[in-house]
Amino acid sequence: MTVRLGVPAEKVVAVDVLVAYASRLGSTRGIAARIAARLQTHGLEASARPVGSVGELAPYDAFVVGSAVYGGRWLKEASGFVRDHAATLAARPVWLFSSGPVGREAVRAHPVVPAEVGGIEATTHARGHRTFAGALDRQTVDGADLGVAERFIAKRFVPEGDFRDWPEIDGWADEIAQQLIAGAAGRP
Repeated sequence: MTVRLGVPAEKVVAVDVLVAYASRLGSTRGIAARIAARLQTHGLEASARPVGSVGELAPYDAFVVGSAVYGGRWLKEASGFVRDHAATLAARPVWLFSSGPVGREAVRAHPVVPAEVGGIEATTHARGHRTFAGALDRQTVDGADLGVAERFIAKRFVPEGDFRDWPEIDGWADEIAQQLIAGAAGRP
């Protein structure tokens, strides 16, 4: 898809966005897919991919990077992705999101920003960070890359259900799209 910004066809501007994510049980993957789909409704090229499958970043004009949060921290693969691609990310528009907490009580509380996000924001010059509630389907726990203690906690203590606020996620993606379209309109 191409963003048509009221310019002649020969000067059409395309914006390609990578929504890179790290997810263990699928909740963060769902948020990333929703963000990419919402960006596409604005005429942006957008794809959601796990950070481990992302190769070259050169084709992308902007990035949204997200991670599930375990123990108050981003997953190592998400933090590593940012560390490995810091120079490229810092040179282009970047937004960050975290997925978690889960449960009605956790959703009502003010979300805690994961420990390393401040450093990641500074490294990437991120234009913003959001924490979205997550989801847990206990059927995903057994096949997941979880340690014994994490699996036990997920099965016994973490509330099951989908606590993601889709209108909030859509609204944030709309804000990102508006900023990217406005920025693209100013390109030569």
